[in-house]
Amino acid sequence: MSSDFTVIKDEYMPLRELVFTTLRQAILKGELQPGERLMEIQLAEKMGVSRTPIREAIRKLSNEGLVTLIPRKGAVVAGISEKMLTDVLQVRMTLEKMAFECAFANFNEKDIDKLAKAEDDFEAEVRGGDLVRITEADERFHFVIYDAANNDKLKEILSNLKENMYRYRMEYTKDVDTRQSLMEEHREIYDSFISGDYDKGLKVVERHIKNQEIAVLNRLSQDRA
Repeated sequence: MSSDFTVIKDEYMPLRELVFTTLRQAILKGELQPGERLMEIQLAEKMGVSRTPIREAIRKLSNEGLVTLIPRKGAVVAGISEKMLTDVLQVRMTLEKMAFECAFANFNEKDIDKLAKAEDDFEAEVRGGDLVRITEADERFHFVIYDAANNDKLKEILSNLKENMYRYRMEYTKDVDTRQSLMEEHREIYDSFISGDYDKGLKVVERHIKNQEIAVLNRLSQDRA
């Protein structure tokens, strides 16, 4: 098992959350690689904690699909499968289009200001180059639209899907050219709200998600080659 992953330091974060967040980020950032075994004793020694929070974190990571529990072998970092990717993005496509439709009917000046700020923040994070911050800023842009949709159940489902999506978002934003495309698509979505062009905005949302699927599938194909 790799010992090179970064242990998050935060004296205000509860221990269980600190352990979970550290391991989650290590997997998402590729510090812990697909197929790598997660040894409770070694992880506990590395992080200076007991095995209990390690065990709880591994269980939560398994629920998110980031860890696979294998009989007689234990916990290993899960790989990214094409089937899982296409399944998640198929669901996301339907929900994102629904959120856009609902938001379009409700969007007001305050929402426009929030979306503009979210896009500015995303572009600032792209310039900063931190992969985790870029991914999280991308999420925040979309959650402005989810909030504007004013459908609590839809937002709840999208929030739950966020955990499944995070890894794919991060894979997608690793490439510098992809980040530029994301900025352009975000601007187009924003412009559709400004101009009141629903059809254009919906097409951009569809393209936005389809481009992610194509890019991540290509990366998986290259990794196998």
